[in-house]
Amino acid sequence: MLTVFAQALEDRDTYARGHSVRVTGLVDVVGRRLGWDEGRLGPLRLGALLHDVGKLTLPCSLLRKPGPLDSRELALVRMHPVVGAQIVTPVVRRTVALECVLYHHEHWNGRGYPLGRRGHAIPEPARLLSVADAFDAMTSTRPYRPALSPDAAIAELDRCSGTQFDPQLAASFVEAWDAGELPFALEHSAAY
Repeated sequence: MLTVFAQALEDRDTYARGHSVRVTGLVDVVGRRLGWDEGRLGPLRLGALLHDVGKLTLPCSLLRKPGPLDSRELALVRMHPVVGAQIVTPVVRRTVALECVLYHHEHWNGRGYPLGRRGHAIPEPARLLSVADAFDAMTSTRPYRPALSPDAAIAELDRCSGTQFDPQLAASFVEAWDAGELPFALEHSAAY
């Protein structure tokens, strides 16, 4: 049932097609690199697959808007983690997957959303998901901007390490990219 939600979102937003699956592949590779066992990886993969499910409640016109969002639109978008958590709670209860959905836009410095959590108050799987989500979003074409090159996205992860991103997890992501592990994950993400 939960994967149906993820698929429904991708069907509504052609620019996000494949995003959740690619992000799932990325977090899986980096989590394995970090030595996480299947007990941690399974819920992380589920959280990655479902992380944007709250966007199902947003109008398609907003998801496909080619220009900047106004303050009202931005407020709606910033509620998608809370709405997503409400959608998945009856099924996943209090698990890592639910935390990933709720906290994937929180920032290391506390300036993220929806709750303004900072540092280690953000569950570690959600912090890893944040890095992978941002990388895939930056390297994908969106209605409001063209895709960045992977090198430019990696540079942005480095630049935002310690502010937006957990510095250790961002470094692990970059190391996995530099080792050639992540492009392979992206090419084979259909397996997730």
